[in-house]
Amino acid sequence: MRLTSFTDFALRALMRLAGEPDRSFATSEIAAEFEISRNHLAKVVRDLAEAGFIATQRGAGGGFSLARPAETITLGEVVRALEGGSALVECFRDDGGDCLLLPRCRLKAKLAAAREAFMRELDGTTLAECAYLPRPVRHPARAS
Repeated sequence: MRLTSFTDFALRALMRLAGEPDRSFATSEIAAEFEISRNHLAKVVRDLAEAGFIATQRGAGGGFSLARPAETITLGEVVRALEGGSALVECFRDDGGDCLLLPRCRLKAKLAAAREAFMRELDGTTLAECAYLPRPVRHPARAS
């Protein structure tokens, strides 16, 4: 299974928010920390807000934070919200795609079972379990 980079960035951002759930983050802060495009992350933040995972506040002192406790958000819920429209393989599309092996294909059922096992694992994992804690601040050693 392969997630899009969009979903990967969303999961990273959510994991970071879960690591410090009582504060707001600026898009530029998370983009810099994870070395990803601020513009791309802004689109991720917009979609996460529309899906109800994060709350945003504009203006001075603004930013974004989790909209609900990390213990109540499953990774499966996030992946479905962001990747729901993409088919694992062509024959999984609503129209069946252009697969010439249908209806005698024996692979489709195996891939469907693998997808369900993957999503079942994500459904059983909360964001709190994957929280990314802030890096410890290092202070220079003082001379004695």
